[in-house]
Amino acid sequence: MRVPRRRPRGARKPRSPRIPGGPGSPRLPRAVAVPLGCLPGVAAAVALVLTAYGVERAAETSDAEAAARPAPAFQAPRPSIVPRSVWLGDAARDQPPPRYDDQVVAVFVHHTDSPNGYDCADAPGIIRGLYDGQTEGRDWDDLGYNFVVDRCGTVYEGRAGGTDRPVTGAHTQGFNHRTAGIAALGTFTEGVEVPEVMLRAIAAVSAWKLGPSGTDPRAEVRLVSSNGGSRYAAGTAATLPAVAGHSDGYMTDCPGAALHARLPEIRDLAARLQGRDAGTGTDRDTGTDRDTGTDTERVELEDDARNEELSP
Repeated sequence: MRVPRRRPRGARKPRSPRIPGGPGSPRLPRAVAVPLGCLPGVAAAVALVLTAYGVERAAETSDAEAAARPAPAFQAPRPSIVPRSVWLGDAARDQPPPRYDDQVVAVFVHHTDSPNGYDCADAPGIIRGLYDGQTEGRDWDDLGYNFVVDRCGTVYEGRAGGTDRPVTGAHTQGFNHRTAGIAALGTFTEGVEVPEVMLRAIAAVSAWKLGPSGTDPRAEVRLVSSNGGSRYAAGTAATLPAVAGHSDGYMTDCPGAALHARLPEIRDLAARLQGRDAGTGTDRDTGTDRDTGTDTERVELEDDARNEELSP
């Protein structure tokens, strides 16, 4: 397996997602030749495996810190979310327990790089295809995204672990910790219309997930890169939007130019859903001085497991 050599940030160019079975890729069995979303190819075939101790430690730390944290002033209601059992049924693969962070301070928006003209009744089957592609085609333990939103604005639970908990995803290499990944079901390259109901649903999930950490969706936050395959060297503290596009953290075209251009609207709507005004008054937390959790950062760098290494 060829591992790309790190180049200076300025020398890198955005790269399109690679779909197994496409040009220059080994053919997969028909059963796994499905859309895999805006996720680059495998970065490593052999990676660290998270120990049970590590999982328990992360979960215990998350619960304890959350209990001690005062309730933030601005929060949003939980949107309606379709449970993963609807699209997964009894076909779940054996997988290790989910991993957790202490809180969610940023959201990364993706598109799945799959066809747009689907009937929304077929969305569960499409998400199941994404799951099959990532777990069978890439040998991941679960779907990388925390949430998937279809063109009708329906929100689906993605990665296992509990929608109301800060589950560590496998969606943005280097920045899977303390973030949530929300995938728009479809392809939203330049010139493609993004359904308004989809935008509202993404905003609703963003507002809700960022509420417990007190993060203003219009803010910028500091995240520590845990993987040099991102736009930032491992250990670098990067300042990123609280509601960011996949391409803000990783060299990719995802979530597509059309959807990325709508992120300011999503941020503003999410802020209003949290009860914040539209100005720049005291309710607008810039987030750049937010404590990103030294202990959490150390765990990221020491205990990253398979999906952190393989995720985009």
